[in-house]
Amino acid sequence: MFDLIGFLDENSIRYCENEPMKLHTTFRIGGNARLFIEPQSEAELALVVKKCDGCNLDYFVLGNGSNLLVSDDGVSKVIIHLGKGFDLLEMPDETTIIAHAGASLSSVCRFALSNGLSGLEFAYGIPGSVGGAAYMNAGAYGGQMSDVVFSCGHIDKNGNYGCLSGDELSFGYRKSAYCSDDLIITRVFFKLKKGNKEDIEAKMNELIQRRIDKQPLNFPSAGSVFKRPEGYFAGALIEQSGLKGKRVGGAAVSEKHAGFIVNTGNATCGDVVELIELCRKTVFEKFKVNLETEIKKI
Repeated sequence: MFDLIGFLDENSIRYCENEPMKLHTTFRIGGNARLFIEPQSEAELALVVKKCDGCNLDYFVLGNGSNLLVSDDGVSKVIIHLGKGFDLLEMPDETTIIAHAGASLSSVCRFALSNGLSGLEFAYGIPGSVGGAAYMNAGAYGGQMSDVVFSCGHIDKNGNYGCLSGDELSFGYRKSAYCSDDLIITRVFFKLKKGNKEDIEAKMNELIQRRIDKQPLNFPSAGSVFKRPEGYFAGALIEQSGLKGKRVGGAAVSEKHAGFIVNTGNATCGDVVELIELCRKTVFEKFKVNLETEIKKI
């Protein structure tokens, strides 16, 4: 770790030690990261991951932290945050958008709207970054990233550049090829369609209003906790199990949408984990359905 810190100093790469992870997750939960690195370019990112590999240090790549539950004890892994410097948006032709991995999904949706491009309306309001959304094939309201993403650029653990396109992306329900490969998404290539700006904006406004009406956006959360079990809806199963509003410490099953666990103000990671296991156990006992978590734990 000291070797890595010396390397960062030598190359003027931004970092801090003992950074509170609760400041970087939408759950507002998590202990300190031993080392929190913020590369400002793909070139710096390549240097960092190559050095981490050379030092035999595990690392975790962080975007907006919107699908993440971090241990109360903190993180010994190196955290590499893709934020400023990774939020650029480009438009090489009339229907293609290249979004760097740290850009928010909502900013890409607004960029598409401003250029009269349709196809990303479903994603407006999804709180994640572009890289994270492509990584897990995020979706909502009948759309998903695989509908509009045709290629992703990445960096491997040796700092080499590459890309996956088409079938190589292996998109599935809340997964992609990047879930099993040791590759870091740096750019996402969208192929969209020309549309009417008024129609696009109306659809975006309709979907964001549905989110406001149905989701507990007034509390910190990590979005939907569980994947959709085949033939069921996780939130409905949890509600039918009598768990709506159930609390463990500062964590609660949302009164507004039982598919969400919210931080009512002082929840710990332990509270959330205990509540997740209670939901899984109760739903299985009542319906014989195994709920699989969607959020990632570190």
